[in-house]
Amino acid sequence: MTENQVKTSKLTVGPNDDLSIGQSALLGIQHVLAMDVYVVPFIIASIIGLPTKESSALIQATFIAAGIATIIQSYFCMKLPVAQGPSFIPIGAIAGIYFANNQDGSGWGTVLGASLIGAVLVIILGLTGIFNRLIKAFVPPIVGGTIIFIVGLSLMPVALNDNVFMASGDLGQNILLAVIAAVSLVLFAMIGSQFPGKGRIFRISSVILALVIGCIAAQFMGILDLSQVKNAPLLSVPQVPFVDFHFSFDLSSILTMMIIYVVLMAETTGTWFAVSNVCEEPLTDENINRGVVGEGIGCLISSMLGTTPVTGYSTNAGIISITGVASKKVFVAAGAWFIVFGLSGKLSTLISSIPAPVIGGVFVIVCGIISISGMKVIKEVEINEKAMYVIAIPMILTLALTLIPKEFIQSLPSFLQYLFGSSVATASIAAILLNRLLPEEKNEEQITKQKEIKAV
Repeated sequence: MTENQVKTSKLTVGPNDDLSIGQSALLGIQHVLAMDVYVVPFIIASIIGLPTKESSALIQATFIAAGIATIIQSYFCMKLPVAQGPSFIPIGAIAGIYFANNQDGSGWGTVLGASLIGAVLVIILGLTGIFNRLIKAFVPPIVGGTIIFIVGLSLMPVALNDNVFMASGDLGQNILLAVIAAVSLVLFAMIGSQFPGKGRIFRISSVILALVIGCIAAQFMGILDLSQVKNAPLLSVPQVPFVDFHFSFDLSSILTMMIIYVVLMAETTGTWFAVSNVCEEPLTDENINRGVVGEGIGCLISSMLGTTPVTGYSTNAGIISITGVASKKVFVAAGAWFIVFGLSGKLSTLISSIPAPVIGGVFVIVCGIISISGMKVIKEVEINEKAMYVIAIPMILTLALTLIPKEFIQSLPSFLQYLFGSSVATASIAAILLNRLLPEEKNEEQITKQKEIKAV
């Protein structure tokens, strides 16, 4: 058996393997449940003070945009199992653009106009192959593995702090819920690994089973609140461009959003490396070019639907690794679920009702798996003194930007705020620069040759 065959055997379902519609739907929904898609639009709506009706419309549009973008990226463009969702990176820029242009009532229209132009730029980068050439020149395996590792590392504090330690409610209960969800996930995944025949169903559905058990535990603790689900509408009509919202164009806002898109692309590259690694599929030139085009099209659709840019979610790479299911059909099903949730107030509200500690317990395991995937790539590379710094400094930057007080970041110039707002983007750029700028370690043979040349 070849090394490649051994690696392939780790997947239960490969990217191009066939699945029934029912299986795809069941497996796709656990990707949706593990993604906090509703959080970004909720935060933005809170910051800029949107009324309840407009806030609901923004969340609805985000679900639909994520669904369409996921289907486009995973099945038509990049052709790897990549789920798309709203990024946290643009939040500060979006709020700034909104308030700077809202005097005449065109705040949100200017945000959408800048997002639309930025998306067109991303599509051009993909069609021309410029982005791919940059990746080939600047991201060798040591850098790629480091980026994958820091993607998981950067998400761990979010999983623990935002979803468990800092979440509302009793801290003891939050920790207990997170532990129950995490232990359930590991238990079901291990059952599937130990019994690859009959236990297969437990591994491939381990995420959704862990979330269900976590919600049941929350119900017993009396902290599962489904009251809002009852009051939410069953069906709701999405926003209509040029009717419910309009587009405005401002040069400074467009330039700001272009910077945001550059940072987004640096971040999503880490997601692509992570997905490629866990799927055991090479990240080809065609994949990257198509992926950039897909990212641009997804963001273009998002702006046309009246919501914020979407990008690849790295959490799904961890879910693929845990469940062993990498089928693109599952991600098409996930995209379809997003659209259904976007059209139904009850279903989207049901997702947002899952207690944060339950999501955090699953989320932190997923983050750990992503980091391990990066370590697998790094271990294939000879770790000399230069490589140690290429790996270590981005790790330190990731933790530093996660722990640094937000007030300090907000005091910096706008460009630095956007850059440092994403620890993954900053650490990725640092890894690339260190790999290019640090001198290669000279071996004894090179030193001997230099001495011989000097002697002559």
